[in-house]
Amino acid sequence: MSRNRNAEVAARFEEMADLLEARDVEYKPRSYRRAAENVRECQTPVEALVAEGTSAVKRIDGVGDALAAKIVEYVETGEIEELAELRDQLPVDMAALTSVEGVGPKTVGTLYETLGITTLDELEAAAEANEIREISGFGAKTESNILENIPFARQAQERELLGDARPVAEEVLDYLRGTDPVGRADVAGSLRRWRETIGDVDVLVASPDGEAAVESVLDWDAAADVIESGTTKASVRARGMRVDFRVVVPDEFGAALQYFTGSKAHNVHLRNLAIDRDLKMNEYGVFDSSEVDDDDDDGQRVGRRLGGETEAEMYDALDLPVIPPELREDRGEIEAAQAGELPDLLTEGEVRGDLHTHTDWSDGTESVETMIEAAAERGDDYLAITDHATGPGMVGGVGLDDEELREQMDAVATAAADAGIEVLHGVEANVDGSGDLSVGDDVLAELDIVIASPHSGLGADRETATERLVGAIEHPETDVLGHPTGRLINDRPGLSPDVERLATAAADAGVALEVNANPHRLDLNDEGVRTAVEAGATVAIDTDAHGIVELEFRRYGVHTARRGWAETNDVLNARSLADLRAWLE
Repeated sequence: MSRNRNAEVAARFEEMADLLEARDVEYKPRSYRRAAENVRECQTPVEALVAEGTSAVKRIDGVGDALAAKIVEYVETGEIEELAELRDQLPVDMAALTSVEGVGPKTVGTLYETLGITTLDELEAAAEANEIREISGFGAKTESNILENIPFARQAQERELLGDARPVAEEVLDYLRGTDPVGRADVAGSLRRWRETIGDVDVLVASPDGEAAVESVLDWDAAADVIESGTTKASVRARGMRVDFRVVVPDEFGAALQYFTGSKAHNVHLRNLAIDRDLKMNEYGVFDSSEVDDDDDDGQRVGRRLGGETEAEMYDALDLPVIPPELREDRGEIEAAQAGELPDLLTEGEVRGDLHTHTDWSDGTESVETMIEAAAERGDDYLAITDHATGPGMVGGVGLDDEELREQMDAVATAAADAGIEVLHGVEANVDGSGDLSVGDDVLAELDIVIASPHSGLGADRETATERLVGAIEHPETDVLGHPTGRLINDRPGLSPDVERLATAAADAGVALEVNANPHRLDLNDEGVRTAVEAGATVAIDTDAHGIVELEFRRYGVHTARRGWAETNDVLNARSLADLRAWLE
């Protein structure tokens, strides 16, 4: 059963919190946000809890009678009446407006009350007209910052996160593969290439009966709205995003899958190779153009057909091995395939443990014992508990001081004694403006692993950012540079350091660069991973999990690393425990 209903409920609660905060309502926003976080983290789908009854829904931490009733209402009707009323009272595009850095819910409320602003376009027009600076408490600098950040916000609104889109695609694939008209089905487009953001969810279906397959698509219970449909195509709105379906005949499925996976640059390169061999390569197959069939009637299937039922047939016609989808960006993968030098990419099952996780000692939702148990159930060999240290970027009392870290050492040791896996104790220390760490060196020396991460000063210029992060890498106790840019995809751009310099420094210092697998981060990104690999640096694929559900983020980090051409030997936590400990010493 999909967990997306949990995410939907959480998103509605977060929207209610924003709308209430915009109207200066006290206390309630905090309750809704806490409930949203716990609903999203809940291992049990809300549909199952609702089926058991309201008392089961209330087992979610922070969900009392009123919130439980809203969850039941949403699952049963698809709506929350109070949310609809709040939207009527404040008819703004809250998600778009708050995606502008520096614009929070209260600012949205003020902008609406004073200038009637409801959309990004209206916000931009008001800023360009110098109207925002006239509002009490704003000023020219605030107005300038808003205007500067609107383009990034607008771009963010056009793309879906990989971590939001992939579960929707897998839900529909599970459904389609169980229907009679469908023979094969797979995702295509940038989602199949595991890009960090995607436009729409593209799904390719093989069926001898296109109309019947489309009918199956339209019968999918998650399809809230039908955008368009025909005999071989359909588009629906599901789980808040657009899903496009294309139906092809079975013996052309491989050709269509290769074609619609892309990227465009990769496909153009392949087609040019085909032309050099007097071949025609398209979404219908690969054809020998020198053997034209006069009966061809569509101009696309010209010549003797050499293949198209599988992707392997398409690449084989060009004497190439199948190139993994993550590499299909025309960044040298075709030349590597021709030379027999494609990387032996890391696979999901080769990662043996997680080196960056949080518990309720800092801002996590679960105990040390629960996180250990969850990692063991996943089959991991080891787990590192690395709660936040106090310091730059930590607000609201989050983060442990040196004394508390020492107290946690005993707690982790006690939990580890009864664990079925090896448990390491570490810390996520904060990198300050000079590149130093927010934990005393004597404490760092007692820990198994030290993650050094930037959480503040994320607007620094390139040179300053690079020097700061190189300083953290060269700190004698640093083991891993955590989420090096500090970005949040579709939210904030983060730092823009010289990654090549970071990679060289990391290789020299024996420090790993993190691929933070949280789909809001994916930091390092794919290009950063490739830079690291080429410099001989080691990467660590960590979930940064703040609860047991987030341990599942690992796959997003693995595929990001694959996009960066990472092999098993490039990844720190794909090593055995003995090799990991040797590396950490």
